[in-house]
Parts: sequence; structure tokens; C-alpha cells
Amino acid sequence: MPKQKIVHNPVLLREVLHLLAPKAGESYLDLTAGLGGHAGAILELTRAPKQALLIDRDPEAVKMLKKKFKDIDILQSDFLAASQELVERGKRFDLILADLGVSSLHFEQALRGFSFVRPGPLDMRMDNSQHLTAGEIVNHWDEQKIANLLKNYGEEPKSRAVAAKIVTNRPIHSTDQLAKVVASTYRFRSKTHPATRTFQALRIAVNDELAQIQDSLPLMLQLLEPGGRLAVISFHSLEDRLVKQAFKEAAGQGYEAEIRLLSKKPITAKAEEIALNPRARSAKLRAVAKIKT
Repeated sequence: MPKQKIVHNPVLLREVLHLLAPKAGESYLDLTAGLGGHAGAILELTRAPKQALLIDRDPEAVKMLKKKFKDIDILQSDFLAASQELVERGKRFDLILADLGVSSLHFEQALRGFSFVRPGPLDMRMDNSQHLTAGEIVNHWDEQKIANLLKNYGEEPKSRAVAAKIVTNRPIHSTDQLAKVVASTYRFRSKTHPATRTFQALRIAVNDELAQIQDSLPLMLQLLEPGGRLAVISFHSLEDRLVKQAFKEAAGQGYEAEIRLLSKKPITAKAEEIALNPRARSAKLRAVAKIKT
């Protein structure tokens, strides 16, 4: 079977470059480097490979990054653990980027279990050394716990009905099987597949995404040099709410302000980008600069 080619289009690239405004010689930290789309463009402008650090929790992504960027430090870690370590070491950066979305590497490889478009196992681990999988949740958690997960992490309006269907149809072993079970709770279809919210909730739970974001954001601000810029791309309301709140608190009032907002509202993708890359539809970009004084 031929190896599947992964096509990666970095989301909101033009807007990220505009807000971060990379300059020659500036240091750069990418906390979720993925396949290096944003990193490649930023490093072309900074021209400072020795002052760059690329991080990703996925070992496969790290292998690809090492092939693409020969002279740059690359670390396998989740962004919370990496941020904690860098703060402890007293590191500071002029530019920081955190793209919180699931990368093409995850969606386009069926065996990773992130997508119901291609049949695959119920995995969803960004780091495959983790123990918890989507299959463990679907097949072993009790009905009420699954319903709570779907409501809190997926904002699923039929969380109880979907949880009941899942429990009734156990064992469920594949992504397409789960998608059919979830879809059977809906009589009418919208443009969004009815399993989208369930898959989002499972992925968030498996990878502990919201706790990672909430605990990491204050550390990201600590890692900024005075005058440095931080950009965060989120892909659903739960993530964006955490980013918005953290930035609002840090912006503060008067002398208490640590940062200034580089845009009052989140920046979203234009129609031409969405046409080329449908995943950009839900992306929201927020950015801040650290006040020099």
C-alpha cells in the first residue's frame, strides 16, 4: 500500500506574520510546530535558526520537523511541560506561536483515529505513548460520564441520547462505526456531520487539551521578552474562551497591564482561504505584545 501523502496548509499564515511581525535576529518559540508550516515562514524572516525552538508532542511530527529543519533545536513535548521547563530555565523569546488545532498529520492518517472520514481505530492520542484512548472512553466509561464529557467538551445538545446510543451499541472499535452510531440519534442533517461534536469531545478528553491550554497561557506570557509578541490560534469556542479570558486579565488596567492586545477581536480566515482549506473556517487568531516597561 503506497504511503499517504500529507498536504499541510498553515492556517491564517498571512495574518500570523502580520501580527507577529518577525524581524531579522529575533528569537522564536513554536509550541505546536506540527509540520512546520508557520515555522518555515517565520524563520525565513528572522534568519536566526540558532535562536529558534520548535516543539511538538507528536513523535512522528518531530521526526518530520528534524528532516525539514536541520539547524534548529526541536523538542518532543506537550506545550504545557515545555512551557514549564522553559520558564524554570529563565528562557525568553521575541516571538511565540501556539496553533492549538489538530494538524493534517492527525486528520489524514486513518490509523490515528482522529477523523470519521476514513475508517480507523478509536485512538486520538497526539502522543501515542499515552495510555488513555478514545476507545477506552467509548467502551468502558459509564453512560453518565460519557454524557457529561459530550456536553462539556463537545457542547453536544443531545449528549444524553448520544451517550445512551454509544453504550447500547458497544463494543465500538472504529471511527466510522462510532460516527454511524452518533448519526443515528439525529433525524435531520445539517452541513456539519452530527458526529463532529462527539469526536471533538473525545479528542479533548484523550489529550487533556483544555487543562493544557489554561495552565500554559500564563507561562507563555512569562516567556515573552519585553516588546515580544504572542499569537494563539484556536479552533472552537472552548479554546477561544480560555485565550480571550487569559489575555483580558493580563491586559488589565493602567499600570497593572502586562500586555496590550494586537487586535480587539479574534481574526478569522477570509473566504478565499476557506475555499482552499476548509479547516480554516473555525480558526480564530488572537495576539498580544508584552509591554516593554
